[in-house]
Amino acid sequence: MINYLCKKTMKTLFICIALAAVYLPAAAQSETTTINYLKVERLAVANEISFPEKTIMKAIDNKMEQLGYTGKDTKGFTVYRAVKLPQLGNADYDLYFMAERKSRRNKDNSTLTLMISEGADNFATLKKDATLISNAKLYLENMVALVAAYDLELQINNQQDAVNTADKKYNNLIDEGQSLEKKRKSIEKDIEDNKKNQETQLAELEKQKQTLETLKGNKKQ
Repeated sequence: MINYLCKKTMKTLFICIALAAVYLPAAAQSETTTINYLKVERLAVANEISFPEKTIMKAIDNKMEQLGYTGKDTKGFTVYRAVKLPQLGNADYDLYFMAERKSRRNKDNSTLTLMISEGADNFATLKKDATLISNAKLYLENMVALVAAYDLELQINNQQDAVNTADKKYNNLIDEGQSLEKKRKSIEKDIEDNKKNQETQLAELEKQKQTLETLKGNKKQ
C-alpha cells in the first residue's frame, strides 16, 4: 500500500515539474533604477519576480553558497564580496541584492534589486560600465528560473518529508497491529484455558458438594 502511495506521490511531483516548465512565468524585462545607499545615489538594476521576497533571497543565498560565497547583511542588502560570475563579466564583483514585496496585499510578487561594485565604493555606472549593466539586466531576468527551481525543490523536499512521515506512521500502525494480534491470540488462549479451568473446577466443586452431602447424611444416622 505504501509503495503505491509513494509511486502516486512521485508521479504527481513529475507532473508538477512538467507543468512548471510549461507555465513558468516569463521574466519581466529588467530596468535600471537608482538607490540611495550610504547617502549617495547609486545605479541599480531591478526586476519583478513572482515569488515572495524571502523565497527569492533564499534561492540566491543557496546558489551563492554552492559557488562558495557567503552573504552579509548590510544596510538592507545582502552583499556577496569578490564574486566571479561569467554572466556578468571577467572582473570580481561585489553583488548587493535586495528583494522587497511589491505591496502589503501582493505578497507573492517582489522587486529584486541588484547593485554591483568592483570593490569598495567603485559602483557600476552606465557611463563606464554599459556592458556590465546590460549583463546584469539579463542576469536578473534569468533569476526567475533560478528561484522557480529552488521553490520547486523546496516543495519536493517538503512533500518527501510528508511521504516519510506517512510511511513511518503506517509502519508504526503495522507494528502496533501485529502486537495487538499477538495479544488477541494470547487473550483467546487465556479465555479458552479459563473455560477449561472453569469446567474442571465445576467438576471439583460438584465432587466436594457431594462429599459434603455424604458427610451430612452420615451425621443424621
